[in-house]
Amino acid sequence: MRNTRRAAASVLGSAAVLGLVLTGCSPSASDAPSGEAVTQDQIDEAMTTPTELTFWTWVPDIEDEVALFEEKYPDISVTVENVGQGLPHYQKLRSAIEAGEGAPDVAQVEYQYIPSFVLGESLLDLTPYGADDLSGDYVEWAWNQVSPGEEVWAIPQDVGPMGNLYREDILAQAGITEPPATWEEYATAAEAVKTSTGSYISNLGATQAGQMIGFFWQAGVKPFGYDGAETVTIDVNSEGAKEVADYWTDLIQRGLISTDVDFNDAWYQGLASGKYAGWLTAAWGPVFLQGTAEGTSGLWRAAPLPQWEAGQNVSGNWGGSADAVLASSENPIAAAMLAQFINHDEESAMQLATQQFLYPPQTSVLEDPAFVDQESEFYGGQQVNKLFAEISDTVDTDFQWLPFMDYVYSSYEETLGTVIADRGDISAALDTWQDQLVSYAEAQGFTVQ
Repeated sequence: MRNTRRAAASVLGSAAVLGLVLTGCSPSASDAPSGEAVTQDQIDEAMTTPTELTFWTWVPDIEDEVALFEEKYPDISVTVENVGQGLPHYQKLRSAIEAGEGAPDVAQVEYQYIPSFVLGESLLDLTPYGADDLSGDYVEWAWNQVSPGEEVWAIPQDVGPMGNLYREDILAQAGITEPPATWEEYATAAEAVKTSTGSYISNLGATQAGQMIGFFWQAGVKPFGYDGAETVTIDVNSEGAKEVADYWTDLIQRGLISTDVDFNDAWYQGLASGKYAGWLTAAWGPVFLQGTAEGTSGLWRAAPLPQWEAGQNVSGNWGGSADAVLASSENPIAAAMLAQFINHDEESAMQLATQQFLYPPQTSVLEDPAFVDQESEFYGGQQVNKLFAEISDTVDTDFQWLPFMDYVYSSYEETLGTVIADRGDISAALDTWQDQLVSYAEAQGFTVQ
């Protein structure tokens, strides 16, 4: 259960990361091909030359996948280091980059933080190393997260397409026999559940920016944009975003959902005790919940997120990460091959999905009966992996991040987080958030559209 929790927590992201380094570029490795594709002869030479690599990652027991790599390439030795998750990981990574020494060859980076490292020219473009040939092997929206343009900045490792985990028994007590198909039905069900059982149909974490952004993503809202250079788009208070905000404000102020801070002991107890009759979460959630609320085995079910319009079939994403090669690596070919192998080799990718419980972005794993046909006793025998594999195909492919998401998340806590906790007007808080983000962007020298 310890590994399950750590694996799931790895995709949640830091809510308040400070001290973003927007400058301090790393030098490119002297032996890296300047935009020219490496040849197979160069790869063969690099992979048969005694080499030591350093890999920073928080994935538990990823040494198992590294061992597969070292078995295939016995001349390459990889040192795996966990320097922390969230804030500690990124602080140490940026400090090493700024110092010009001590940075790893390969580092795990969550999707939303990739643009900030691209801005600092800290990542190696993996296109010359054959990474672009892998694009068709991943769900399109996940690949777009690492390759929004011609360059490939990392190899996708895990994703978090969103769905609805719910207590079938609690909903049944409220006369609800099917999971709500629309958000309108969800609101009606929330009232019935609270009235009949005393449970909240779900919890909206007061400081959980990733969950709210995932709701925006599902609704087709495009709050962020970045051209890869100096121009950003900030539109967190758009009409669409305010429609989402007004929906949650209504449920909160009617006392139909809770706003507890999530991922702490009280929240875990709420999942186990029935305080919450559901959890609107991501594909990493089912395994995490299974390890958190063991005593409720067999009572939970999984379904897609409710839709804004009947007949729709769309979702958003919450969490996920990729493995990137640092531009400062003195062994770019070997490092690029490590990042690709860990996340693309068939055996390694399957192990990540079934041993580390990272939800896979690779289409081969998402179509493999060994993964999708698993029946979960915790979810009443439901094939939960298959459900989320289907949901993964419904995530909007066109979603971008700002190159200062560290500040975005900390600003979210100060604005929306405070208002949600106080059961205030989330829509009005979006205006405050918009103003803060625009002011910050302009102060950093960005042109804001």
